[in-house]
Amino acid sequence: MEVRSDTTQARSDNLLPPSATKPPRVQVWFVTVCSTVLVWTCLVQLFAAGELWHNRIFTGLTNHISRFSSPVESVPLPPPSRNYTSNGILLVSCNGGLNQMRSAICDMVAVARLLNLTLVVPELDKTSFWADPSGFEDIFDVRHFIDSLRDEVRILRRLPKRYSNKYGYQIFQMPPVSWSDQNYYLNQILPLFSKHKVVHFKRTDTRLANNCLPLSLQRLRCRVNFQGLKFTPQLEALGSKLVRMLQQRGPFVALHLRYEMDILAFSGCTHGCSEEEAAELKKMRYTYPWWREKEIVSEERRAQGLCPLTPEEVALVLKALGFDKNTQIYIAAGEIYGSEQRLSVLREAFPKIVKKEMLLESAALQQFQNHSSQMAALDFMVSVASNTFIPTYDGNMAKVVEGHRRYLGFKKTILLDRKRLVELLDLHDNKTLTWDQFALAVKVALESRTGAPTHRRVIPDKPKEEDYFYANPQECLCEGTHSVLGSCRVRYRFFGYSNLRPIRLFSPGPIGFGTLIFGSISGRFFGSGYFSQP
Repeated sequence: MEVRSDTTQARSDNLLPPSATKPPRVQVWFVTVCSTVLVWTCLVQLFAAGELWHNRIFTGLTNHISRFSSPVESVPLPPPSRNYTSNGILLVSCNGGLNQMRSAICDMVAVARLLNLTLVVPELDKTSFWADPSGFEDIFDVRHFIDSLRDEVRILRRLPKRYSNKYGYQIFQMPPVSWSDQNYYLNQILPLFSKHKVVHFKRTDTRLANNCLPLSLQRLRCRVNFQGLKFTPQLEALGSKLVRMLQQRGPFVALHLRYEMDILAFSGCTHGCSEEEAAELKKMRYTYPWWREKEIVSEERRAQGLCPLTPEEVALVLKALGFDKNTQIYIAAGEIYGSEQRLSVLREAFPKIVKKEMLLESAALQQFQNHSSQMAALDFMVSVASNTFIPTYDGNMAKVVEGHRRYLGFKKTILLDRKRLVELLDLHDNKTLTWDQFALAVKVALESRTGAPTHRRVIPDKPKEEDYFYANPQECLCEGTHSVLGSCRVRYRFFGYSNLRPIRLFSPGPIGFGTLIFGSISGRFFGSGYFSQP
């Protein structure tokens, strides 16, 4: 017993008392507080990093996980099909260049909706000056076009075989009257479908009025333009690449320099050309019988402001507006008449001039070359994305790009008053105006022509002279039927000028060729670039 007791006592002596293993209460409290602060600090930093890098990290991680977890991509469902009894089939052949055809497609969808028709995917012009063999599916995403508008119009990829000439069916063809309102289509066109199951519109340019149409039709035209007409994935990818390359170099101006052979020949403008060049342009004008005006006095046309500015004139105007040598300028145009030699003065004034052929490798452009409409689509995307857009002629591209930029938040578009500028250029050329006087006069002439909110001009008796709907689709820029200058608050696609209040979009969703997020606060440009959305 004594031995066991001594052993037990010895073991007890070797053990520390329980109180000796516990740290002081102050120390425990300090460690607990420090640990808590550290944990919360880490959590706060983690959530902050998550917000900043969500798109890059978390979205990317989700995409990687989804590759293994589910092979099916999540895509938004198309709208439900509209259930209606079709009054017939509308077949249309668009004429003109890319943007002329784009506007016509929007008009024809609106006509099909008004008359409860079935629309066949439009046929694009292959016989114009550009002789582009591209079909609709070569430029636009056909499936997206059909699905995105299925709640408005039933659209077929092609005409059913039973209505083809091969089966002896004679299709009734006609060009609708230009600038016609809904009464024309309801009273004169719709009855044709009771007699002819299929009606073919041979020409579609400017066949729908700019004004005096129901609000629903005007907004449908916008929906087709900004959402339904989405470029093919190949075009979108290359357009996105172009925009990224330009933005990485800093802000840039898209100059739609319409000093091209076709427009000079069509308009009869030969200012600055040699006698041989003027003769060549006149010969070309006589080659195309649908260019009705043949004998044109160039200087009279120029004085009326009906000629595109020459590259030399553009250089002076840009310098007068305050653009310096470091300005990055993207030439959104085809082959300039006179080639690089004609650009020498403009390039000397602005060395940072680039074109898509200079930015992209020839292999990237190879599949689009010799297809003018596809090349124009690339210029279109860059022009819409630019910090400033400056067209030198009121062509279809200039007008449609202007409308897109209005829709995206009234992005800066400098609309040149060519009649006034020609007067000033001539006065400066003959030394009547000093440079400072000329520069000030140019700024004053253009200060109110920057694509800001404005009424669309209506001339009931002269629809041809009205402001073009697609340059200023004001019904799609505000809620209700108020004008953009009335009680309606200007709405923006995503971001806008800080002194105007954005409101709900009339029709949410991606625009036709993807979505551009840009904005301006206190005159400074910011943006998140160009990207596609489903």
